[in-house]
Amino acid sequence: MTTLKIASDGARSIEFIAFRLGAQEFCVDIMSVREIRGWTPATALPHAPPYVRGVINLRGAVLPIVDLAERLGFPPAEGGARQVIIVTQIGRQLVGLLVDAVSDILTLPADAIQATPDVAADTVRTFIHGILALDGRMIGLIKLDSVLPETLEVAA
Repeated sequence: MTTLKIASDGARSIEFIAFRLGAQEFCVDIMSVREIRGWTPATALPHAPPYVRGVINLRGAVLPIVDLAERLGFPPAEGGARQVIIVTQIGRQLVGLLVDAVSDILTLPADAIQATPDVAADTVRTFIHGILALDGRMIGLIKLDSVLPETLEVAA
C-alpha cells in the first residue's frame, strides 16, 4: 500500500482509502474507515440480499459483510485469503465491505473530486459520489450511505 499526497495551497484536503474491485479502482473517505482486516468466512443470513455475504463476529459485535463488487453490479468476489474487509461506519452501523485489495491512502484537495459524468445512469449516481482523475487512474468515490438498503437491520 502506498501513500500519495498532493500539496495544496491551503485548500482543505481529504484523505481516502483506495481499493480494487477486479480491474476497477474505488475509494472511500478515510474518516468512515474503522479498520482493515483479512477475509473471514461469514455466517449466511436467510433471505438477505445476494450481496450480503452474512455476518462475522468483530470483538463481540455482529458485523454484516457486503460484497461491494456484487453490490455495484460487478461479478461477486471469491471471498478468499486475498480479499480484505474494510470495516466502515455507515450512519450508526458498522459494516464490512469485502474488496479485492486496498491499494493506497490518498490525500487530495476537496476540489479534486470531479462530478460523475451526465452520461452515467442514475444507478451509477446512486453509488458514486464523484471521480478522482489521478495519474492516469480513474477512481470512483463510493457513497457509503447507498451501500446498505434502509431495510437491512442487523442487531449489534
